[in-house]
Amino acid sequence: MPARLPLRRLARLLPALCACSALLAAQPCAAQQSGEVRYDFRERIFTPVTARQGMVASDQALATQAGVRILQRGGNAVDAAVAVGFALAVVLPNAGNLGGGGFMLIHDAAGGREIVLDFRETAPARARAGMFLTPGGDVEAGKSLYTHLAVGVPGTVAGLVHAQRKFGKLPLAAVVAPAIDLARKGFRVSPTLAEVLQVERENLGRWPASRAVFFKEVRQALPCSQPPCAESTTSEPLAAGDLLVQPDLANSLQAIARDGAEAFYEGEIGRLIAAEAARHGGLLTREDLRAYRAVEREPVSGEYRGLRVTSMPPPSSGGVHIVQMLNLLQRYPLSDYGAGSAQALHLMAEAMKLAYADRSRWLGDPDHADVPAAGLTSPAYADELARGIDPQRATPADRIAPGNPLPYESPQTTHYSVADAAGNAVSTTYTLNLNFGSGIVAAGTGILLNNEMDDFSAKPGAANAYGLTGGEANAIAPGKRPLSSMSPTIVYRDGKPWLVTGSPGGARIISTVLQAVVNAVDFGMNPAESAAMPRIHHQWTPDYLRVERGLSPDTTRLLAQMGHDVRVMPTMGSTQTIQIEEGRFQGASDPRNPDGLTAGY
Repeated sequence: MPARLPLRRLARLLPALCACSALLAAQPCAAQQSGEVRYDFRERIFTPVTARQGMVASDQALATQAGVRILQRGGNAVDAAVAVGFALAVVLPNAGNLGGGGFMLIHDAAGGREIVLDFRETAPARARAGMFLTPGGDVEAGKSLYTHLAVGVPGTVAGLVHAQRKFGKLPLAAVVAPAIDLARKGFRVSPTLAEVLQVERENLGRWPASRAVFFKEVRQALPCSQPPCAESTTSEPLAAGDLLVQPDLANSLQAIARDGAEAFYEGEIGRLIAAEAARHGGLLTREDLRAYRAVEREPVSGEYRGLRVTSMPPPSSGGVHIVQMLNLLQRYPLSDYGAGSAQALHLMAEAMKLAYADRSRWLGDPDHADVPAAGLTSPAYADELARGIDPQRATPADRIAPGNPLPYESPQTTHYSVADAAGNAVSTTYTLNLNFGSGIVAAGTGILLNNEMDDFSAKPGAANAYGLTGGEANAIAPGKRPLSSMSPTIVYRDGKPWLVTGSPGGARIISTVLQAVVNAVDFGMNPAESAAMPRIHHQWTPDYLRVERGLSPDTTRLLAQMGHDVRVMPTMGSTQTIQIEEGRFQGASDPRNPDGLTAGY
């Protein structure tokens, strides 16, 4: 039976939560789109969406609906995932993208195997260590975030096209078509997107091509005593309800649908992106674009409570540290302590500290640095680290240093999950880095460009935009892929996908996905219940335990008594989770993002 959440705790969360339950024979369910809360006070559970034929969970309802339509038309989970990826580039412009990169984890049911597709951005050939430092050796504020130097070579188009052509069933044009339609005809700006546009108005407003997409002209009458009165015109971000039409982006998508990735990396799109960089002192060139390749890698894998957990290998740190933390937590009876208990949260926080400390030293691009992934994920290494965990007391960060796994060798982002009736599953996380990436639209393309160069270590020990520090393993070098926290994850039961999940959230992705797995495995929660739980996060430095509102005051007090510096801060993550049991799908989109939707048929 699923774990039951205390009624009073859930009642405090009701304004922020939504869930729906639907099983429709031929139509996608859309109950979560409205943000309405469905709560069964008799059963005291949140109810997930259910379906039999297939399911899509994403951060934007229109993208989810596009994916479900592809499934209904005979596409498999990969076809639907690629359709969602292209659609999110239109309807979730602050995170969905063609000008960024990411990771896709595919379970191929027919082949009985997992494929990791790494389409992370790379540093341009002219990139160098120290490029973001002042003459005095300090990191120059904003240079790695809001300039053309911040742009890495995009990988999204190469990754999505590679996945669809190798593992999909439908023609590429068919899966890109929904995105083209959304860009050409437009869609209404949601209150959520309107709010983000207001927050990022300064960064977007600096670039004419960006203003042309996301701003509108507003006429205002000037004060006067007697008509006729003069008017002034100001440029303002689009507001909720405005129609966002993106003809340049539609044309770019049309070219990709016709010519594949070549249109982006070798054709007119690439020429325009390179020209944008050249006009403003950026490093990205046509040669960088032509040289880009998506890479297939082996997933990181581990066992937890008899289940197999697979996730991202380097250059993502996500899979390594999720497995590392689960190895640590496996020795404790978390289910006996209870969901949301101070004891369970304390142990998770201590595991997070140890993993993030190791991340700062050991993780980077495996093609450019020796990453001891096998040692970090070794149960024997977890045995050594666990000796430093006090079950009753928090260990200060300054008493934790990166460990030595070598002897054991043998935000803004978005996530979506897809599963089909044939047993295929896809977990994808991709990103521009911060909201709208660099804020720069490459003129003539409609494509926002990433600011992923900030994910490198500008200098050893310096923190990036998420407060994460890194070392030489993640130093800037030509052609290198920056370290990531993206963690698309699949948990297997009896050799079949059981849980497909992931989240955006920068540094907090890893801890969010960890809690999604623990909630499902240890506490028996369905995806909707799990998404409703308040989250915690500790990344070693800075040394405080970040928590969401909704934790019991008793729990917060007990954590403080254990020595944690507890700080209530804004919400973290946006899980998109599908659980599969006995041919039945149940899923949920995180209520922290009211634009998300899980739908099946």
